[in-house]
Amino acid sequence: MKVKFNIVRQNQNTQPKLQTYTLEVEPGNTILDCLNRIKWEQDGTLAFRKNCRNTICGSCGMRINGRSALACKENIGNELARLEKIATNNYDNSATNTTAESIPEITISPMGNMPVIKDLVVDMKSFWQNLEAVEPYVSTKARKIPEKEFLQTPAERNKLNQTGNCILCGACYSECNAYEVNPDFVGPHALAKAYRMVADSRDDQTEKRLEKYNLDTAGVWGCTRCYYCNSVCPMEVSPMDQIGKIKQEVLVRKDEQASRSIRHRKVLIDLVKDGGWIDERKFGIQVVGNYLRDIQGLYSLGPLGLRMLARGKFPLTFEPSEGTETVRALIESVKSLDNKSTVVK
Repeated sequence: MKVKFNIVRQNQNTQPKLQTYTLEVEPGNTILDCLNRIKWEQDGTLAFRKNCRNTICGSCGMRINGRSALACKENIGNELARLEKIATNNYDNSATNTTAESIPEITISPMGNMPVIKDLVVDMKSFWQNLEAVEPYVSTKARKIPEKEFLQTPAERNKLNQTGNCILCGACYSECNAYEVNPDFVGPHALAKAYRMVADSRDDQTEKRLEKYNLDTAGVWGCTRCYYCNSVCPMEVSPMDQIGKIKQEVLVRKDEQASRSIRHRKVLIDLVKDGGWIDERKFGIQVVGNYLRDIQGLYSLGPLGLRMLARGKFPLTFEPSEGTETVRALIESVKSLDNKSTVVK
């Protein structure tokens, strides 16, 4: 079958342009196979990265129809099926361009959150710098050659499996909304590797690491929990889940006075336990105003409170939701499981 490939092309510091190539392909052909053919048969100037062609090196990360993925992993059949499903869900049959009279189209563009060098090749300098910032290697003491090898139980080693699967392709970093609006955020890839160090029984810097990862919006509290990094990860590392595990390690060590970020999480849980959902009258005062201790924080709430009152959106009363006791029991059950997990560690 014929497929049109709309490829976003540009040189460094120039405006991007769309260039279209048409190929006769098979459903099992990968996107990388097709890019190779375009380069070899139609346009030798097309630039993109590749290496292993087997979902190991992570070199061929790019956006395929708006989603960061590995070109060597995604094939034509699956990608067109994905587009058709999206179009069906959106009730927009024109989105797939798969009618009998038209040729299906696939759009390929460079990854996001990184400047373009040429065509589909991006500058990953910030990606590597942020990874280095979390020190993704075991501590100096652990790296010294011991008299005998480091022994780990199967359970200790299993904790490293998921994060150890990361191939540093950059897909999660490319789609990270938090990094897009906050360049100080180190990114989901770095924090997934960071959790691997926290979980590694050979490392002796856990407390120091957690203090570092707890730094306001540069660390774990910068994550907006959009789940997109989990969605695009080709190796099922689930970076956001690993960020959540670091947060939990921080929360068991800190009280609500440690920072606004920690207070936000603890107050939210406490209010939901009390009423089944959040009592908005208390939330701002307790989190931003720090239980009436932070005068500047309370002052900052004034303009928002006045606007809410003027528009009739400030809740004057609060009624607990139905099933509050069930919600409370679920929260306590989860906490109990977390505590047991901590004891096992």
